[in-house]
Amino acid sequence: MFISIKALGSALKELEQIHTFYLLTFLVCKEENLPVGETVSIRINHLETEFLEKYFKPDTRSEYFFRASKVGMGKKRWLDKGFAGKGSQKSRTTTFSKAFLHDRGTDLWGWAPDYLTTLRSQLQGKLVPAFWLSLWLYRDREWPEGTLKKDVIETFKRQFHIGDVERQQLFNWAIPSMSQQEVFCETLVSWQDLKSITGSPPDALPEEGGTLSYLKLTGVGPSTKGIEFYPAERLSLITGDNGLGKTFLLECAWWAMAGNWAGLPALPHGHVEKENASISFTISGIRPVSKAIRITYDIERQEWPTPPSRPTIPGLLVYARVDGSFSVWDPARDYWLASNNTKQNRNTQPLLFKTDQVWEGLKQPGPGGIPRSICNGLLADWITWQRQPDQLVFDTLKKVLKRLSPPSQSDIGILTPGEPTRIPFDSREIPTIRHPYGEIPIVHAAAGIRRIIAIAYLVVWAWIEHKVQSRLLRRNTERRMVILVDEMEAHLHPQWQRAILPALLNVSDDLSKDLEIQFLVATHSPLVVASVEPVFDNNHDALYHLDLQRKDFNKIDVQLSQLPFIRHGQVNSWLMSDAFGLRMARSLEAEEVIEKARALQEMDNPNPAEVRYVTERLTDVLAIDDEFWPRWVYFAEKNGVTF
Repeated sequence: MFISIKALGSALKELEQIHTFYLLTFLVCKEENLPVGETVSIRINHLETEFLEKYFKPDTRSEYFFRASKVGMGKKRWLDKGFAGKGSQKSRTTTFSKAFLHDRGTDLWGWAPDYLTTLRSQLQGKLVPAFWLSLWLYRDREWPEGTLKKDVIETFKRQFHIGDVERQQLFNWAIPSMSQQEVFCETLVSWQDLKSITGSPPDALPEEGGTLSYLKLTGVGPSTKGIEFYPAERLSLITGDNGLGKTFLLECAWWAMAGNWAGLPALPHGHVEKENASISFTISGIRPVSKAIRITYDIERQEWPTPPSRPTIPGLLVYARVDGSFSVWDPARDYWLASNNTKQNRNTQPLLFKTDQVWEGLKQPGPGGIPRSICNGLLADWITWQRQPDQLVFDTLKKVLKRLSPPSQSDIGILTPGEPTRIPFDSREIPTIRHPYGEIPIVHAAAGIRRIIAIAYLVVWAWIEHKVQSRLLRRNTERRMVILVDEMEAHLHPQWQRAILPALLNVSDDLSKDLEIQFLVATHSPLVVASVEPVFDNNHDALYHLDLQRKDFNKIDVQLSQLPFIRHGQVNSWLMSDAFGLRMARSLEAEEVIEKARALQEMDNPNPAEVRYVTERLTDVLAIDDEFWPRWVYFAEKNGVTF
């Protein structure tokens, strides 16, 4: 159990009128058992700084300490790292000087015999609320099940050696009527939650765990007018013909979040001198409103500048590109560990995996130019995870593979790992996947199976590595993730196309119960779109379509439109919907002949020879049970055709 955010909010209200001395210097001296009537050598500035680091630094990345007490409107809420040797020392040697035995310029300190008189008088009749102070000090401590409110305050008494007289003269020991459920909660209150009641320090770093909520492209891409994209909270499906910008939209979305291009950077249109090319975007975190960032293309340097700072940085990012390459951006690895040491202006360094690097591993130059392994690769990690005594990671991989497997009626069945094997001319053990006809080395698996295995691996690897890096940096793991997939249906059988996206939407269940994932998915497949009919939620999902629109008599431009998501049922209906735009769900030849047939049906006096000719052509291109036949047979017989 942990102290709840509600209890901490109440604690700060109760502590506001208490002088900082009682929350810092007094507790430091009591914890050190400072004697009464004599002096000892203690490094009080150093001890106070350590105490502030431990109890009054809710944002561990900041150099500032939070002032839980607040005396007067002129006092700063955040204290700098030199406070112990400045503000606190001034209080010790002026306001509270009579409480100490101390020779200036020395480290000799002790309580004066009548120190309680001075301390009581400076409280001005308002006692220190011991219970509320205890809650603040122990907000990061995990308490065993069954802990009572009185147990917290008793811990405070013992740790700081509070004597009977001090208890009576300096503290209010009342325990409020809040219930146990109001005081305690199941999880540690994170800094993201705590800063809602403390505010942020002056050197506050960007809010973390954001997702893309807005993207505007001006002077770049296939549209001359510009494109505005409002990604949905959970799923954004993007459809449209080849060459209209589905992949381009994903590439720009990736750049907006990660700060580096996964492939070639976008280039401005030729008229950029007259109208600057720009990309604007908003990454939204916990705050309901986030600041938009606009980046203008630098013509002289021929590049997109990196923004100097971001009010919000995204959560974990994984981008599955259609060519089999991947990109991964981890705020724990790529933002806080970047080479630039200034916290507000760090260069992001996403990991860009070529297709073979996903399988064989990714190395980058390390200290002294010696290569270091950034990712061991699918082949090596699979074997390592499978051989480890602790099967937690491998079990996660197996769960994700099972979830992303083709449906049960598929011939392939569940993607289940088999026993590692050897293949000719390779000294390594190679993972295998079980098929109904035997275990197959995954390097020999079909293209569709390899792609889904790669997606499963990269998602699991990125999440596991993020947890490791976060633990090393003593940071909370992210609660939000963004997965971008280009051509979700690539290499997949129709049966699998009909199951893959709903399965992917639930992959967070296999990673963490607290993880929320935003999906940006481009597709050409009506089966993929139809597959989400049972789970599509208009409050959290959106369907977008890129198509050509005529601006005036001579100009045509690409436009991104949000389509209403209507359940069309059969895939044929989706093919002929606005999302895909086919006039008929037939062959081109059949479509042409039917159009001729319909034109004849609209004539008052059709030529019988033409009716016979079209009938012969329909026989060549239509199935015998095609739904067009009944209407045509009736018409053709009226015009002299015998069947």
